[in-house]
Amino acid sequence: MNLFEQQNQEFTARHIGPNEQETKAMLKVIGVRSTDELIEKTVPASIRSQNALQTAGPVSEFQYLTELKETASLNKVFKSYIGQGYYNTIVPSVILRTVFENPGWYTQYTPYQAEIAQGRLESLLNYQTMVSDLTALPIANASLLDEGTAAAEAMAMLFNHKNKDHDHITAPKFFVDENIFAQTKDVLITRATPIQVKLVFGDYKTISLDDSFFGAIVQYPNSNGAVEDYRNFIDKVHAVNAQVIMATDLLSLTLLTPPGELGADVAIGSAQRLGVPMGFGGPHAAFFATKEDFKRNLPGRIIGVSIDAQGNRCLRMALQTREQHIRREKATSNICTAQALLANMAAMYAVYHGPNGLTNIGKRISLLAQTLSNELAELGFTNVNEYYFDTLKIHVKDVSNIRKLAEQQEINFNYFDDEYIGISLDETTSQNDILNILHVFATSQGNDTAVAHFDADSLLENIPATLTRTSEFLTHPLFNTHHSETEMMRYIKSLENKDLSLNTSMISLGSCTMKLNAATQLIPVSWPEFSSIHPFAPSYQWKGYQQMVTELENWLSNITGFAATSLQPNSGAQGEYAGLLTIRAYHAHRNEANRNVILIPISAHGTNPASAVMAGFKVVVTKCDEAGNIDVADLRMNAEKYKDSLAGLMVTYPSTHGVFEESIKEICALIHDNGGLVYMDGANMNAQVGLTSPGNIGADVCHLNLHKTFAIPHGGGGPGMGPICVNEKLAPYLPSHVNHTTGGNDPINAVSAAPYGSASILLISYAYIKLLGPEGLKKSTEYAILNANYMKARLEKEYKILYSGKNGTCAHEFIVDLRPFKQSAGIEAEDVAKRLMDYNFHAPTLSFPVAGTIMIEPTESEDKAELDRFCDALLSIREEIRAVENGSADKADNPLKHAPHTQFVICANEWNHKYSRETAAFPLEFVKQNKFWPNISRVNNTFGDRNLICTCEPVSSYAEEVAV
Repeated sequence: MNLFEQQNQEFTARHIGPNEQETKAMLKVIGVRSTDELIEKTVPASIRSQNALQTAGPVSEFQYLTELKETASLNKVFKSYIGQGYYNTIVPSVILRTVFENPGWYTQYTPYQAEIAQGRLESLLNYQTMVSDLTALPIANASLLDEGTAAAEAMAMLFNHKNKDHDHITAPKFFVDENIFAQTKDVLITRATPIQVKLVFGDYKTISLDDSFFGAIVQYPNSNGAVEDYRNFIDKVHAVNAQVIMATDLLSLTLLTPPGELGADVAIGSAQRLGVPMGFGGPHAAFFATKEDFKRNLPGRIIGVSIDAQGNRCLRMALQTREQHIRREKATSNICTAQALLANMAAMYAVYHGPNGLTNIGKRISLLAQTLSNELAELGFTNVNEYYFDTLKIHVKDVSNIRKLAEQQEINFNYFDDEYIGISLDETTSQNDILNILHVFATSQGNDTAVAHFDADSLLENIPATLTRTSEFLTHPLFNTHHSETEMMRYIKSLENKDLSLNTSMISLGSCTMKLNAATQLIPVSWPEFSSIHPFAPSYQWKGYQQMVTELENWLSNITGFAATSLQPNSGAQGEYAGLLTIRAYHAHRNEANRNVILIPISAHGTNPASAVMAGFKVVVTKCDEAGNIDVADLRMNAEKYKDSLAGLMVTYPSTHGVFEESIKEICALIHDNGGLVYMDGANMNAQVGLTSPGNIGADVCHLNLHKTFAIPHGGGGPGMGPICVNEKLAPYLPSHVNHTTGGNDPINAVSAAPYGSASILLISYAYIKLLGPEGLKKSTEYAILNANYMKARLEKEYKILYSGKNGTCAHEFIVDLRPFKQSAGIEAEDVAKRLMDYNFHAPTLSFPVAGTIMIEPTESEDKAELDRFCDALLSIREEIRAVENGSADKADNPLKHAPHTQFVICANEWNHKYSRETAAFPLEFVKQNKFWPNISRVNNTFGDRNLICTCEPVSSYAEEVAV
């Protein structure tokens, strides 16, 4: 390899942890001579791919960024006034630099281990408080995927609330006002059909309601920009014992009477315009707020207040059954990913600006809208909206002429039809922008002059007195303190310091693949050519995106061995749902809609059965054998039993237990022989890429977790992306979108609000594939398997490893059985998880897929030294357990039972434990070099659920409530 070829492959060495010397040492510990021998022992020969991947690259990081700049230049960043739920916004530089572009925030994992996640938990609690305050509804979740998804989740929640017996649905109807966003309607249609909801479209002013309705949704302000008073309508809905959802705009609620005060039961929407870039559609944090009556049915995650082992106030994810997929086929939602990073950005935006700052932003926008409306009226153009916040709907005689003139000035409007133009202003709109807009309209009349009269003190007559907000919001001191950049910078840093992220140490979560998120891959996400494109801009303005998207679709299709890809689903669970809908559409197209049974092994991730139920399927659970593999005999029995109604099988490969099952091809053939299709869960693609593929194995469709295998950061619980790849049978049914010509020839409706989901972060996976190239991608898979087997080899003499392949190897992850220690020493798996924090590590996946175990996945990105530190930590913990077993350590008073140990506990004047402070805080030498201190002691989850507090309460009022 010459020097220039070597330069192009430098990224592979930077992505993969072990070097050549370390690799040799690791192979020796495993007991194999080469990586090839390890792969041959691990991956069945029958499924091994014979052909090399056909992807681009490899290229150097510098070359990649240089080439991508050329691609970015194909995107035309016009001044967009399209609106419809997407707006330009100003990302405060302090938030851009210290949150959005900071690995201390974007490489965190979902806060399942609350003791080392107090920073992001506090920020998410701030988000919930902001949403609750602005909507005037008492409880909010910590974000959903997008506005369309939030609307669909709200619809499903209300449907299940009124129709508790799904075998006898008495109220199937849901009213959808004609003036909600078109993309939200589309997602509602998608989600309603499988669960037997009947959508009724119409005008809220004239709709006739009865007790066959369970709910209704309206937009506030609506898709035309009009501000409507829904009070009478809400009363009308409540009169038939149904509930109302209001899709709304948080920024408008600084000026408008909030939904809760109007009587709405649920408020949903997007927090995008609170400091989150448009990014061609995402990622953005949706919000969902509701009444206390629904707190145990609210989809997604809720952050709540509790106490720790020392009695100190702390935070954690409340009501763990909120993760509905845990309920499997009984779930009413499959939400698994939130949009935590983006919710944190929106929360920080509210903290930075405070209530007065947000109100002033809202007033400036609305004042400019009023000025524009008045000046257009002077030119003879009528705004049909009597009352509005930021959006005008202008009646014109010649839309095409104005559009031509606007686009010549690099301006985008929203074109309703041949007579109406929408203009949505935003935080970035200036007085000069208003003059530019007026100039376009004046020019259309042959007038080259435009003038405007700006009066900062004029009354907002566009906001009706009856709908003007009078209630306070964001009154908590937190939102009234950090308004200077110094204060904000320090506040953000103080929260970051409480969290363990990948910039601290490895996060070895099995099934979750917390690998390196390389800086070069992330940098372009902030480029304005990608971050400032409106998702509904004309196609000639996003040629760069089109090029990137097309190439990525082709690469992912090649990697998975399939014919086509849809990038629309913006989470793994949503990808599952979309893939199942294509199977449903396939059977329906063949006049076999009766095929409604999905077989799912008992070991599957809980989102599998949850997604299947949401897609309208009946779930039949199949057995696994003692080795953790799918019980083929049981599967065959069920496949034949349901052969006339079999829709398909959902299978994870390698298995959820981290094993390449030898019978996988036989399993796929069995399903096909009985008329079904095979859905392959892509959670474990990190062990497949370049070695095998779902298509080669025999599957028909798979989803890919781009936030796992393809290096998009988890962001503390989101964003994620879950595109689906399908074979030729299913390609016609890929999802469409109302504003784009995406999807197959006979597509299902949209599953996400934006045509390409969270489009801007697709750049990360695009870079990952191009920087590594075909050989680098394959090598990454090989090292994921190597690293896992090395750790397994180091640990298996002291711990029982639950499952392995026929040659004694694991795939890219393995399960350590901790159950024997409960009997021998009274030590639970949770004790080991918490004790790992004292060693500077995040625990592996706890109690999934087997209760009382940990599942370890090191990924290819960790070098031997880090793998050894983690193994040393677990081996040291084994000695601590042994000390309890042999009686040299107390069964109740030992380092595991009291873990984690905070700095406050270690430095307290009193120390009443039978083990030393040094043992507690610095159990191994390497810990002393760079100690990460857990912020709180072990969380008391039960206390928090019994005393549910999900907004920022003053400590004094919290204490009073607890005392009561």
